[in-house]
Amino acid sequence: MSVTRAEYCVIACAEAWRDNGEVLASPMGLIPSVGARLARHTFSPDLLLTDGEALLVGPDGSPEGWLPYRRHLTAVTGGRRHVMMGASQIDRFGNQNISCVGDWSRPRRQLLGVRGAPVNTLNNPTSYWIPRHSPRVFVDRVDMVCGVGYDRVAAAGPGAARFHRLPRVVTDLAVLDFATPDRSMRLVSVHPGVTVEQVARATGFGLMVPDEVPFTREPSPRELELIRTVIDPDGLRDREVPDPRGGATAGPGGGRG
Repeated sequence: MSVTRAEYCVIACAEAWRDNGEVLASPMGLIPSVGARLARHTFSPDLLLTDGEALLVGPDGSPEGWLPYRRHLTAVTGGRRHVMMGASQIDRFGNQNISCVGDWSRPRRQLLGVRGAPVNTLNNPTSYWIPRHSPRVFVDRVDMVCGVGYDRVAAAGPGAARFHRLPRVVTDLAVLDFATPDRSMRLVSVHPGVTVEQVARATGFGLMVPDEVPFTREPSPRELELIRTVIDPDGLRDREVPDPRGGATAGPGGGRG
């Protein structure tokens, strides 16, 4: 069955919430939202989904509860939340920048600002969704630290590291994590149609690359049906991540090319 690049990204995002139990899933962006709803429909039925403002919503997007801000903060600071944020820059240890490009005292470009990134990364699991994997995003050193990475949290001491966890980074090319001895970024899988060399060229630092890199897993027929007919019937996912192959089916074997 033909599967688009965007649908592999949805599957990879959904997997971030596997076995999370009853936590608040806070996906930021279209494909993470489709992924969170898919996880709720399938292997993580206890997830709580938010509309990003004041409501808990069901898998179909209809309101199923009220989430006042004070309760949202309780979930954040108590670790009962797994957020998937974006990143304008991210480095090998997971430090994230969404504030500015260039020297912070005189930036070349002003972005969103620090916002809640430090609190997110220090108090609850934080994953990242990056729709355009490129050396401009995957940089050797971020211009300003908003989300806190593993090197900085280690330097801050055990108190800062107590609830700090960066489960995964999903991009339009690959899935990455930080499961290495020094907590530097590792390549976990590549989406079908992508090679390891392509990911390396699009990354502005040296990735840890295992000897064998698999493809991102295939969606099941039921997952595809849910994505296409229930969760995102208008196909908005393909606008965020256009498929360079016009739809492709993963072949056998690993992802090394």
